[in-house]
Amino acid sequence: MTSGTTTMENHLAGFSAAEEFLEFFGIGYEQTVVHVNRLHILKRWHQYIERERPQLEALPEDSVRDRYRSLLQRAYDDFVASDAATEKVFKVFQDAEGPRFSFAKLSATLPSRTKFL
Repeated sequence: MTSGTTTMENHLAGFSAAEEFLEFFGIGYEQTVVHVNRLHILKRWHQYIERERPQLEALPEDSVRDRYRSLLQRAYDDFVASDAATEKVFKVFQDAEGPRFSFAKLSATLPSRTKFL
């Protein structure tokens, strides 16, 4: 027997653009939001799905579709109200909060210029 998630994932397998997913689920969107955040929206949606995977696998197909739609709407809304740097979906944004050094501290570690003159 095929689970609702397997059937849904088979339907979605041919899609690649964020707009295709949004249109499939009938979610209205602003092109400017999607243009700037398409990968972030899809990655966040995937994260939401993965968190709920055990519960999703137990649902019938129509309920899985409704839940996937709801999670995609939530992912899209995250980027309507915020931005990629704030949401930190990708590692590059997560690492951006790493250690910071002031210019003065970095300058103090450089060898003296007089050695080269």
